[in-house]
Amino acid sequence: MDRRVLDKCREELQRQMDELMAGAGKTVSDMTTVLDENFPDPTDRALLESNRNFTLRIRDRERKLLAKIKEAIKRIDGGTFGICEGCGGKIEEKRLIARPMTTMCIDCKTVAEEEELR
Repeated sequence: MDRRVLDKCREELQRQMDELMAGAGKTVSDMTTVLDENFPDPTDRALLESNRNFTLRIRDRERKLLAKIKEAIKRIDGGTFGICEGCGGKIEEKRLIARPMTTMCIDCKTVAEEEELR
């Protein structure tokens, strides 16, 4: 694979990882700050809990994405980046640049998504 594409993908993966880690740190900081507040109105407290649960669900999704990002960086380092896990063929450069953590070519991913719907 072209070194330029690998470098571009690595930079994007690192940027996304840094962004996710910063967001996680901010969430922890925000949650510990809010714990000290007293809410006399039960509706306000319920809203806070609802928002907190929503934020935690988002962070859980981001945690899973972070694992995929780390795996993609390992594939770059290991020389297997850009090889489809489904068919073993090459993943198009445009797809890798758009979604560098992808593990499948567009054809294999389409088939996998169709199977999920069944």
